[in-house]
Amino acid sequence: MPEKTQRQREYEEAMERALARHGRPKVTFLPEPEPRPRTLPIVSVDDHLVEPPHLFEGRMPQRFAEMGPKVVELENGVQLWKMGDELLPNVGLNAVVGRPTEEQSAEPARFDEMRRGTWDIEARIADMDLDGVYASMNFPSALSGFAGWRYSRLEDKEFGLAALRAWNDWHIEAWSGPHPDRIIPCQIPWFNDAEIAAQEIRKNAERGFKAVSFSQAPHQLGYPSLYSSYWDPFLRACEETETVICLHFGTGRPSAADAAPDAGRDAGIMLLPFSGVIAVADWIFSKIPLKFPNIKIALSECGIGWVPFVLDRLNHMETRRGARKDWTETELTPSEALLRNFWFCALGETAGYRLRDMIGVENILSEADYPHEDSTWPNTQTTLGLGFAGIPVEEVELMAYKNAAKLFRHDTTGLAGWQQEGPRVAGTVEASL
Repeated sequence: MPEKTQRQREYEEAMERALARHGRPKVTFLPEPEPRPRTLPIVSVDDHLVEPPHLFEGRMPQRFAEMGPKVVELENGVQLWKMGDELLPNVGLNAVVGRPTEEQSAEPARFDEMRRGTWDIEARIADMDLDGVYASMNFPSALSGFAGWRYSRLEDKEFGLAALRAWNDWHIEAWSGPHPDRIIPCQIPWFNDAEIAAQEIRKNAERGFKAVSFSQAPHQLGYPSLYSSYWDPFLRACEETETVICLHFGTGRPSAADAAPDAGRDAGIMLLPFSGVIAVADWIFSKIPLKFPNIKIALSECGIGWVPFVLDRLNHMETRRGARKDWTETELTPSEALLRNFWFCALGETAGYRLRDMIGVENILSEADYPHEDSTWPNTQTTLGLGFAGIPVEEVELMAYKNAAKLFRHDTTGLAGWQQEGPRVAGTVEASL
């Protein structure tokens, strides 16, 4: 019998993991929450969608129709995505909003084990209204990987590129299209050819995409590093079209800052912000901000409290400029590049807000992380209100929604009518929200 290929082994391991979930605990949904008062507008630039089962229907070339991607159901009721000859052991990565806290570490195994707003756009808009979130940018989920890298990794590259284009078509037509005032269109990129990636960026910018989800560390996915010139066509296209490059934690290997090999899950979750520190080091010292001075880079789910430390470190290095090797041919300092080209997202981060003058109030964005375990839904209004307590309302508005609207060029003309449905606080946002 011929030796099994790596792909066959991965397929069988995925099947075994899925079948082993036969004894998974019963999913509990909490009672439907009451709509929260709208005290301030919020634009969340870190939420997630779960790819619905019908996403690729009618969007793939006929020659790939049988290859999928499509949802299959095992004998034990577990639903999985099948993509070509690959089986993915998850349909809804950490899509756990609306469930008790003690159940939120258990991955949903079926679409009916997730709140409908995770994969249905009309239900998502209703959940945003309930939470008091005016607009949202959504990263892809388990099927695609947060940066869409799964399609580029497929063995059949034509099939992978067709699936990626179908995903982007679905996003602009069926996800952001029905509610352009509420959803900021975010595409996924092609990793195998930077010239093709650039063409897709330009084409999609014309269709209304404002952002692209990209890898913090493409070398960790097996592609050239940011220090090479490989990515220049893609980066140039992003700069010229004002497409914001969005870097989400987990778009390299699962954890960019690893704890001990035998550490538990909680240690990895605590280390999420350190992925931002590592990403900034590469994105700065690869000189991307020098080659592309108008490029816009936003970091998601990394927090903001570490930014002053990084600025201090960069400024300390500046005092030893004569000993520095990697940033010598410009008067622009690394810390100046960080504040010019980068934006940072916070999820009710009280300590970080107190350091906002160092970070730059205009560099801070907000996030709700729906539908993940870290999400503030349905209490995003309250969570941000507590974090913003005592801060002048003009600065609160910048961090809550105005910075995001400006960065992503998102039209907020419909905000006035939406906001009238809830109360408004003048002066400062109080901690009693």
